[in-house]
Amino acid sequence: MTRLSGDERRLLAAMLEQAPFEGWSNPALAVAAGDCGLSMAEARIPFPGGAKDVLRLYLDETDRQMARAFRRQVKKEARIRDRIALAVRLKIGAFGKHREATRRAVIALALPSAADLAAASLWRTVDMIWKVLGDTSVDFNFYSRRALLAAVYSSTLMYWLADESENYAETEAFLDRRIGDVMKIQKTKAGRECLTEALEACVRGAGRLRYFGHARLTL
Repeated sequence: MTRLSGDERRLLAAMLEQAPFEGWSNPALAVAAGDCGLSMAEARIPFPGGAKDVLRLYLDETDRQMARAFRRQVKKEARIRDRIALAVRLKIGAFGKHREATRRAVIALALPSAADLAAASLWRTVDMIWKVLGDTSVDFNFYSRRALLAAVYSSTLMYWLADESENYAETEAFLDRRIGDVMKIQKTKAGRECLTEALEACVRGAGRLRYFGHARLTL
């Protein structure tokens, strides 16, 4: 288990307060550092890459929160689609207290300069979800499962960010539909053939991401 230092924890909490206004930027980190009684130079000791390193930590922490909550809540008799839905729900739920900061994170990750961080963080999320689900595949299924889940998770996250329904009921329904769509695709011959063609292209580059997702990134 990764243990955060006191400065990492305090700076992340302070950045989550600043990000809704200043985004995941170095000026926001400077303000956050000041709120913690630190200089920018001191803030760069745990985060040498600046604000982008803090953002990566936020994304990693929500992955870990999801994994811990999943292990507590999952039922042994649950169907695989229900387990997937629970994991995605818990991952998005980990963002719940910081919705606007998460919105600004999505904006930051859409920038060309953050393409590597966006790809690596998405890979880590779907890989961790499949691991807590107990996936042990090592063949083509290893990549196909993660590629499909990446589409489900990312589209559900975007839906959640715009959802104003009570208790995010519309996001829940959207997630169920997306998982249902994936299940249908896998059951049809035409769908499997189309999926295989698309995934073969993805897999050619996915091997790099499998290891890249564990690297420390600075942008």
